[in-house]
Amino acid sequence: MPVVVAAAVVIQSGRVLLTRRAEGQHLAGMWEFPGGKLEDGESPEEALVRECREECGIEVEVGEILDVTHHRYPKKAVLLLFYRCALRRGEVRHLQVADHAWVAPRDLESYPLPPADERVVSRIKALLT
Repeated sequence: MPVVVAAAVVIQSGRVLLTRRAEGQHLAGMWEFPGGKLEDGESPEEALVRECREECGIEVEVGEILDVTHHRYPKKAVLLLFYRCALRRGEVRHLQVADHAWVAPRDLESYPLPPADERVVSRIKALLT
């Protein structure tokens, strides 16, 4: 049974928010879209609001779903739900992330993303160019 993960594609001024995974985490050092596993009884939208607050100290407004993908890592499988989000308030802080960057769509490939996140990049480029 795959782990269900919601990911926020936070767009502001034509740039997308990426966060860097902290040391000691699965895929440490890689860049990703903020988000995380759904807790019991939690909707993907609720998970995104909670995860963005816990990881980065920001409040987001969750919009439409952009992509759904399944990926099997050596130790687990994930079902990723990518949602377009808008920053409602707050400045990104590094509460549970090592770093962050606001990235132009054309520069997304220069950030090492987990394999499960790579497919959504083409959708983001189409959306923002």
